[in-house]
Amino acid sequence: MEFRHLGRSGLLISEISYGNWLTHGSQIEEDAALSCVRAALDVGITTFDTADVYAGTKAEAVLGRALKGERREGLEILTKVFWPTGPGRNDRGLSRKHIMESINGSLQRLQTDYVDLYQAHRYDYATPLEETMEAFADVVHSGKAHYIGVSEWKASEIRAAHALARELKIHLVSNQPQYSMLWRVIESEVVPTSEELGIGQVVFSPIAQGVLTGKYQPGQEAPAGSRATDSAGGANMISRFMSDEVLTRVQKLKPLAEQAGLSMAQLAVAWVLQNPNVSSAIVGASRPEQVHDNVKAAGVKLDAGLLKAIDEIVDPITERNPAKTQSPAQRP
Repeated sequence: MEFRHLGRSGLLISEISYGNWLTHGSQIEEDAALSCVRAALDVGITTFDTADVYAGTKAEAVLGRALKGERREGLEILTKVFWPTGPGRNDRGLSRKHIMESINGSLQRLQTDYVDLYQAHRYDYATPLEETMEAFADVVHSGKAHYIGVSEWKASEIRAAHALARELKIHLVSNQPQYSMLWRVIESEVVPTSEELGIGQVVFSPIAQGVLTGKYQPGQEAPAGSRATDSAGGANMISRFMSDEVLTRVQKLKPLAEQAGLSMAQLAVAWVLQNPNVSSAIVGASRPEQVHDNVKAAGVKLDAGLLKAIDEIVDPITERNPAKTQSPAQRP
């Protein structure tokens, strides 16, 4: 495993991190989830990403049980706040009330005294940014989180939050966006702003919800049990990539992966890691062998000729519009 600094902070995280958005507490049984976490630890992954909303808070609890007994100082645990976690009017958003109550709930479920990174899961247009950042500052100053991050924020929002964070003497060090060969909306605005401010990307869906594995064939039904057939497991999100045009071009990546000595999934993960502003790529798994496969992308360097060949194949189907950041289709 290779490690990278999270932005310009001193925090080192594994360049491949393990996330449990669509698995723990929902798609797979707990024994399988625990096996996947154990596989992640065995291959050197130390960074684990979750959120209070995943599986209705169950994902955090499963991860907490899976990591119990591990040396806490040797792990980096990331979680998030924003989406509804209860039926009440204030069980959502980035108000001071919800942030302060949510961090306590997350720590209890994760069975830890602190998280390494506490992230705003989306921007809250109904709450003043000053209120949100002051609440995050109190979370950090009370020792419940070391660093602050955001997820799917626009460049202007990241800049405003970073300025407030500096005034409040806390470290806003990361953004967690969707990023893959097929979804590059962060490249024109978010990445340059983040590079300027010392913020690193912890990217999710580097394999485009499985599309970049090549398992979906144009003109054919999705394999039974795959994410594209699971209405509760991201089928709405994957649908944007399921056109025959996209799937046909993805199949053309197979010879390039073979040329590089990589599986399709490894090529996809390695591709996002070529971006120097990416601190870590989040991978998920329903089986331990998926973890073992994906982690082989760590430390891989793709040459300029291969990167150019990839671009030539996927350019007509790649989404680059920065306005697509925070689009409703990305919301879990």
